Order: sequence, then structure tokens, then C-alpha cells
Amino acid sequence: MRFPTTFPRKAPLLIGLAAAAIVAGAAPAAAKDRDTHHLLFVTSAHENHDFTEVTYPLHTGSSHGKTVYYVITDASDRGVAALLGVNYVPKLANAKGTAAVQLASVQGFVGNIDFPATVDFSPQHVIQPGPAGFPPAQAQPGAVGEAGYSPLIQLPDGTVINAPQIANDSGRADKVIRMDLDARTVTYVETTGFYDRTPVHYASFDSSDAGAAAIEDVTYAPNLNAAPALGNEDDSSSAREGLVAFTNGITDRNSPELQGINAALLDGLPSSKAPLNILHEVPEQSFLTTGQVDYSPLWDIHLTTWTQAVVDAGQNLRQTDFDDVLQLVQQGKVTGFPAGTPFRASGFIVNCPVVSREVPN
Repeated sequence: MRFPTTFPRKAPLLIGLAAAAIVAGAAPAAAKDRDTHHLLFVTSAHENHDFTEVTYPLHTGSSHGKTVYYVITDASDRGVAALLGVNYVPKLANAKGTAAVQLASVQGFVGNIDFPATVDFSPQHVIQPGPAGFPPAQAQPGAVGEAGYSPLIQLPDGTVINAPQIANDSGRADKVIRMDLDARTVTYVETTGFYDRTPVHYASFDSSDAGAAAIEDVTYAPNLNAAPALGNEDDSSSAREGLVAFTNGITDRNSPELQGINAALLDGLPSSKAPLNILHEVPEQSFLTTGQVDYSPLWDIHLTTWTQAVVDAGQNLRQTDFDDVLQLVQQGKVTGFPAGTPFRASGFIVNCPVVSREVPN
């Protein structure tokens, strides 16, 4: 089966409702959503049983005098994050003063935000795999941010929140599954990846690269790339964190070793099966041991390629830990993309806030 070249658009929203001042997210859920082994970081959210959908509180704001809808997933202030039931991400404050952050006006507490720039959700999403899957032969994002758009918003008190817009009068994001304006909730496609050899679940909203936005089927938001600083996620001034995305993993959808952007493009696999990217950090993990929070939803993508010798030997097996990939780099088994180039940040961001993690026994 080949990945389709076009995707059906969701029906445009009939937006005629007055913007409502939403003062906070839904009441926080228990940190353990289903059992003692599942840790829910975004406590205002709810996931379905197989972690393919996540439901967020739906917020209403405005841009250019028209209604926009958005979600809140992360905040740079611990108190704000706790009140909203979202990820605490102090690294987001490092993006203040850059083009990666919109200066917003607010009526009420982080409700009824007026955004300087919004998103055009009307373009037709196009993605067609190349001969090897990745890179794609054709790629066009289905949503494009206006000049000045970023999902990062600076509130009047200086707090930076991650507030990706998901609908307005031009339509809605392709990954929106359903919206309930009465209940003020939106259900969105959730993606599975790995952290420290365990599954994690996240949602993708924006990318600073048009091709990546088309692959992820998210909003093209080039201003995000102004967030400091490319390839420098371990520095105290960084707003980013590292993510490994394999470009030439095993593509057999029935194999337990399946992984990679190529697999996702060739077979149009559901997000729970591919590409299975590898995250360097998740919310709060480093804080528990060092007092620092290294996680950020702004992933500095490291396109990662197995050498031809490894592929020929059938050893391009699924990886689940960032440090293990670094060892493979040292062993000369993987490189950056294109093949043979140094392993490093590839030059663009994808905004993918983490929702939950499967906790080891």
C-alpha cells in the first residue's frame, strides 16, 4: 500500500460563536491515568485506551477580530503549569525576545488570548513517498502560519506558554478528530515514540520546516526556528531538546523491528507504529534527580541514517534510547542525513508536546 498523495480535508468550521473567556483547563485528572505503570504528564488531558487519541481542554481566543481555537500544552512557569494541568517547561522562557514567541494580549487568566498572527488551515495537504520512502517525492503542508505566527505565546507577566492554534474560520488542523464546543474539548491524533527504552505518547502541532510539516501533517511555522539554539539543546540558554528520527529503518509493518520515517511514508502506517522517534528527555524526569528540567516540546530533530553495511546485514533494528543511538554513532553504524554526513541537529524544529509515558515496573 502506498501513502496517498492527498488527504481529505476536515469540513470547515462554522464559527459564529462569541469568544468565551476560559480561565483554566479542565479539572486535573489523576497522574496515573489507567494503571500504576502509566504516567500522565498533562493532567488536564485524557487519552484513549490504545494511546492513538488525546483529548485536551479547548480554549477560545481571537486574531484579527475573528475567533480562533487553541490548546495549551506547556508553560514556563511552574505555578501556571500546575494550575492548567500542563507540562512545566522552564526552557521555554529562553525563547523570549525571539521571533519564536508571539506577544499576546489577554483578557482574564490565559483565556481569551488575542493572537497577533493565526494559521491558514485551508491548503490541501500533499505527501507522496519517494522511492525509498524518505525523502518524500512531494510534500506540501496542509496548514501554514501567517507571518509572525508561532505556537509559543508570551503572557503579560512574562510566562511563555505553548498554545498551538487548531481551528479558525479557515478550517481546522488535519489531526483534529473531533471538537465539542459545548464541552470545550478537542480530540487530537496522538503519536507513540520512545524514551529510555519505554514508550512515550505525544501530539505534533507545528514544524519550522515545510517538508517536516507535510510529513507530520501539522502547521508550517518557520518562526519556531528562531528558538535558541540549533544543536545546542544541552546549554542553559537553549529552548530545545534533541530527538532522533531514523530515515531508513525496517519497513515491514509486521516486524517488531519496524521504525523510521521511511516506514511511515511507504505504508501510511498509523502513528502508533511508525516512525517511533526517540526523545532525549520527557517532562520532570531530570528534575527528580538534578533539580533541572531539560525537557522541551521544541524538538531539535536529528535525522539519523543507518550505514549501508548495517542495512545490508539486516541489522538496522529498532532503537528506543537516545544514548544508545549516540553509541551507534561512535561505532560508525549510523550517521546523519544524507548518509555519511555527521550526526547532528538537522536544522529544524517540530513542536511535539509529550502527554504521557509508560513507566517501568
